[in-house]
Amino acid sequence: MTTHAGGSASSADPWAPFSTLVLDGLTASARSSGLTLEPGALAAQLTLSPGPEGDFALPVHRFAAAAKRPPPEVAAALATHFPASPNLSEVKATGAYVNVRVDGTALVRTTLETVVRLGAGYGQRPPSGPPACVEHTSANPTGPFHIGRVRNAIIGDTFARALRASGVPVTTQYYVDDMGRQTAMISWIWSQPPSEWPAEIRDAVAGKEVPGEKSDAHRGRPYPAVSAYLKEHPDAQAAVARIVAEIEAGRPPEQHHALAQAILDGMLASLARLGIGFDEFVWESSFLSDGSVDRVLERLRSAPTAIREPNGAVAIDTSGHGLPKESTRVVVQRGDGTSLYVTRDIAYHLAKFARFSRVIDVLGQDHQLHARTLDALLAEIGEPRRPEFVIYQDITVPEGGRMSTRGGSAVWLDGLLAEALERARREVAARRDDLAPEEMERIAEAVATGAVRYHIVRVAPEKPVVFRWEDALSFEGRSGPFVQYAYARAASLLRKADDAAAPYPFDPARLSHPDEQALVRVVASLPRAIEYAARSTHVQGLASYAHDLADQFNRFYHAVPVLKSADERSSRLALVAAVRQTLGNALDLLGVARLETM
Repeated sequence: MTTHAGGSASSADPWAPFSTLVLDGLTASARSSGLTLEPGALAAQLTLSPGPEGDFALPVHRFAAAAKRPPPEVAAALATHFPASPNLSEVKATGAYVNVRVDGTALVRTTLETVVRLGAGYGQRPPSGPPACVEHTSANPTGPFHIGRVRNAIIGDTFARALRASGVPVTTQYYVDDMGRQTAMISWIWSQPPSEWPAEIRDAVAGKEVPGEKSDAHRGRPYPAVSAYLKEHPDAQAAVARIVAEIEAGRPPEQHHALAQAILDGMLASLARLGIGFDEFVWESSFLSDGSVDRVLERLRSAPTAIREPNGAVAIDTSGHGLPKESTRVVVQRGDGTSLYVTRDIAYHLAKFARFSRVIDVLGQDHQLHARTLDALLAEIGEPRRPEFVIYQDITVPEGGRMSTRGGSAVWLDGLLAEALERARREVAARRDDLAPEEMERIAEAVATGAVRYHIVRVAPEKPVVFRWEDALSFEGRSGPFVQYAYARAASLLRKADDAAAPYPFDPARLSHPDEQALVRVVASLPRAIEYAARSTHVQGLASYAHDLADQFNRFYHAVPVLKSADERSSRLALVAAVRQTLGNALDLLGVARLETM
C-alpha cells in the first residue's frame, strides 16, 4: 500500500523518523540544487511504498514544471546533493523520481523496539481531538438480517475500529426505524392471534416455526407474507396506514415498541457473533416526541423553494441540486400534517451535527438517492454541514440475484453462520483430529465468523461481493482463516521456544535476510494502514494489510530457520513475536478472532 510519507506521523509509527530524515534531506538537497521547494509541498508529494526501487519515492514533475527544468534533471540534482545519513542506505534518481531506501538495520531496531514498547497498543493513538459518529446497519426491526444487510454492519464496525485506533473518539449509532410502514405491518399482524390471521398469511408461515428460535425469526416470519397480502387487500392497507398515523400522533399500538425491541434483540444477537455492537440506539420516534421534527418542518416551510400543494402537503423543489428530474419535487409533509422518513432523517442529522464534528453514514447503494436528497434538503434549510456517506454494493450468492427481505428471497445471516460453522468444523477436523470437542467447537466458531467478516470486508464497498465458500474458508487464499493460521503459526513457534522468554534480545544486524527485511517493512506499516483507513473510509485496506503481513510471514517461515538457527535464533524469535503482536492487532481491527492454535 502506498501512503503519503509526510504529515502527522507520530513516534508510534516506525517509519516516522525516517520520513523526517528524508524530508530534511530533500529540503537540503533542493537548496544545494538551486531549487525552491516548500517543506509542505514536499511532504504532500513524498510517498511511502516499499519496493524494489526503495522505501520512499518523490515524483518531481510538479517541481520541475515550476523550475522550468526537465523532470529527470531535477530528480538527478536532488539525488546527487542529498546529504549522507547513516540511517538511509541509498538515494537515487530513476527517471522523474527520487527513490530513498532506509537502512535495514536501523529500521529493524526502530520497528521491533516500537512493537515491544507498545504491545497491544501498537498502531493506535490515544483518543484526542473532535469526536465522530459512525451510523451503520440501522436495518428495520422487521425480521432477521440477510447477508446483504450484514455488509453494512461489517463495514461500519471495521471503520469505527479504525477511527478509534487512529485516535478519534468515536460513537457508533444504530438508527431504529419504529415509525415507518414496515414496522406498522409487524404491529398490525401481531395485534391479532395467529389463529385469526388471514388464511393467505397463515398458510405462508405454517410449519416453519422452530422451537426455541430467536425473537427476530419468530416475530419477523410473517413479514414477507404480510407485504404480499397488502398488495391485494385495500382494507389491510388502510389498517396499516391508521397504525402509521397513530404512531406519528404519539399513540402507537400497545405492543408496538416491545415488538420492535424483541426483533431488534434477535438481530443484535446475530451481529454479536460477529463481534459487532453499538454504543447508542437512536429511535426515530424520539425526534417527534422532543419537537425536533416540528422545528425541521418550520425551517422547510420557510425555505425559498418550498411548495404548498392544494391538499396542504409541503414539498421542496430541489432541481438546483443535480437530482434526477423525476426526484426534484421532495414531499416533506403530507397533506394531513404528518412527516416523512426524510423529514425525520434531517432532524436526526441535525442532532448528530450538534454533538459530533465528523458524521459518517454507511448506506447500501439503493439509498444513494436518499443520501443526495438529504444533502439537498440540508442545503435548502441553510445547514452548512453534511454527513459523509460510505455507499456499498450488494452481496450476491453464486446462483445470482439480489436479496429482499420483503420478497422473502433473502439468505439469512443466521443460516449463513450455521453453514459457515459446519464447514469450518470439517476444515478444522481435517487438520486437527486431536482436539477435544469443546476446543474444536471454539476454533470452528472463530474460523467461521472470521471467514464471513474477512470475506466481506476485503472487497471495496463500491464493488459487489459474490459470496463463495471456497474463497471465504480457504486456508491458502485471501481469507480470514489464512490470516488466523499465520497468527497461530507465530504463536506456535514462540511456544516451542520454551528455553527463551519474551522480550527476546535481538541484534538488528542479524536480521538481514531479504525475507526478514521485507517482513519488518510490513510490520512497520500498520500505523499508516490504520491512518489511511480512518482518513479515507477504505477499510478493505486493513484486510489487504493483514493478508500481506500473513503472506510475508509465511515466506519468512519457509525461507529461514528460527528455532534451529544459531546466532540469529533470539533475533528471529523477536521478529516472530513482533509479527504475532502486529498480526493480532490487525485481526482485532478486522473483528476477526485471534487463535493461538488451529
